[in-house]
Amino acid sequence: MSQNIVYSLTALMALLPASLYPYHRIAGQGADGRSAYFWGALALGFAGPAAWALTQVAGRWHTGLSTALWITIAACMLLFIAMSALTRSAWRLSPLLLPYLLTVGAFATLAQQAPAPVLRGGAPGIWIDLHIAVSVITYALLTMSAVASLAAFLQERALKSKRPTPLTRFLPPVAESERMQLHLLAASEAVLGAGLATGMAVLYYETGALLRADHKTLLSVASFVVIGGLLLAHARTGVRGRMAARLVLIAYLLLTLAYPGVKFVTDVLLG
Repeated sequence: MSQNIVYSLTALMALLPASLYPYHRIAGQGADGRSAYFWGALALGFAGPAAWALTQVAGRWHTGLSTALWITIAACMLLFIAMSALTRSAWRLSPLLLPYLLTVGAFATLAQQAPAPVLRGGAPGIWIDLHIAVSVITYALLTMSAVASLAAFLQERALKSKRPTPLTRFLPPVAESERMQLHLLAASEAVLGAGLATGMAVLYYETGALLRADHKTLLSVASFVVIGGLLLAHARTGVRGRMAARLVLIAYLLLTLAYPGVKFVTDVLLG
């Protein structure tokens, strides 16, 4: 077993306590589960992936799929910790978010042996670093928005069927989930716009062109259009519920195809 696999498995195990904690709380149905154990599990779940991701990119950026996924997991954990500290309901998204991140971590571990090319280009380093940071923040924001949308969808379906489950009783109320979804969508749209702009700047320095009609660019622009359309529809018609949740999940799917999806094809299938 290679050393990198061992490190990746260690980062994966660091996510396990946080992933299991919400289901223990579901069984107990306590009023507020933000205990010392909760914060400790979240801190461990952030520290493991963050330390491994920083180790992989130390010195020069590597653009491999596994590295990208671990950076994404660390960013999502950091955002979730901040949201849980600042709001009363965000921590209740943990049964949906944390097992999902554990699954992504397992996939990153399986992809550890895939090629991890070093990032090269003629653009100034500050532009490349800014573009990478903006891309990671965008994906973390949209991940949280998709999770909040899924929570609202499950809650609404349980209310309409009059068959609540232990999970839906645990999740935030529909109004809270939709509020978080909207705020996160607005933030992700702003940051995604900045990401497209920095990407154009990097491409201009490297090739002299502002746009390149590749899969990543087209899918990113499609995500930007879908999110913008949803925000506009909400402002004009108050669209919400299942329709809004579906649009958010579509935007998340498009950005997933643009970000880790393209890396999976190039590094794993073609690599």
